[in-house]
Amino acid sequence: MTNWIALNTEQGVEQIAERSKTVPCLIFKHSTRCSISTTAKSRLERNWNFDAAILEPYYLDLLSNRSVSNRVADFFEVEHQSPQVLLIVDGECVYEETHNAISVTEIDEQLLHYRAV
Repeated sequence: MTNWIALNTEQGVEQIAERSKTVPCLIFKHSTRCSISTTAKSRLERNWNFDAAILEPYYLDLLSNRSVSNRVADFFEVEHQSPQVLLIVDGECVYEETHNAISVTEIDEQLLHYRAV
């Protein structure tokens, strides 16, 4: 089960960067009007197998929080996409993926890589 933490303030972006120095964080940018985004979110939630001590999941509703989405793109130096996941480790985006390529398996592989480093 995914226990999303809402990301709905621009200050929250910096807080996630700081938190990621303790535990990796995942930001899921979601458009509630997009069927691909809904499918990606559903697939994440069905296959989620991470304890919060391993990976903290953040949920960003793009339609309600456009300025926060822009801040995420600027702060982590990624191109805005929707849907999109960003894996944040030690204050930096170390992995990002979009659309149908979003998968728990790939996120897990990325986490294993960064835990081994």
